[in-house]
Amino acid sequence: MSEHLKFILLSIFAYLLGSIPFGYIIGKINRVDVLQIGSHSASSTNVSRALGWRWATISAALDFSKGLLPSYLARISLSNQWLVVIVSLLPMVGQVFPIFLRFRGGKGASTYYGAISGLIGLHYFILFFPALLILLLITRRMSLTNIIFSWLLTIAVFLFSTVIKPNAFPISYAIFALIGAIFMLIAMRENIDRLIKNKEPETPLKW
Repeated sequence: MSEHLKFILLSIFAYLLGSIPFGYIIGKINRVDVLQIGSHSASSTNVSRALGWRWATISAALDFSKGLLPSYLARISLSNQWLVVIVSLLPMVGQVFPIFLRFRGGKGASTYYGAISGLIGLHYFILFFPALLILLLITRRMSLTNIIFSWLLTIAVFLFSTVIKPNAFPISYAIFALIGAIFMLIAMRENIDRLIKNKEPETPLKW
């Protein structure tokens, strides 16, 4: 199979997988429409508002896998690193603009983290993950936590690929992290507006 055909098939798979609205499905299973409460999105954070973090963690794990699988498959199947980056970004696009939910999805954070893990290795993400939990405990707002953590992750990927462990992974992965972090900022523009106005509600930590 040619490189370009692999890229096309992986791109379609990545977007469609990313479009599966797990947060919405979990809400429906529990007879809750997450699009009608909180931030009116199918994000894991919104699931936590309705059902607590037990269900939100399941939603986040499923959204994480949507980024992990396509990016990993792209990394081992494609030789052109920029094509790998494109495929890895598409699950985020699907998560935020899902074709199965009239393009009303989540914010892309969990899928972004999964995609990075598929590129740099899950063990690296696990190494960075405690920082996300610490940020959440400090800020008490998942939106702000995701914004800060995504940029810290971008810096970490860049440093690992250039300074700490040169050539540990291609610089294109740091570019992916940067583009993904910017895309997340755009997806979270309403959250950012509420944060600026000090109207962003605290994220419930009930299990």
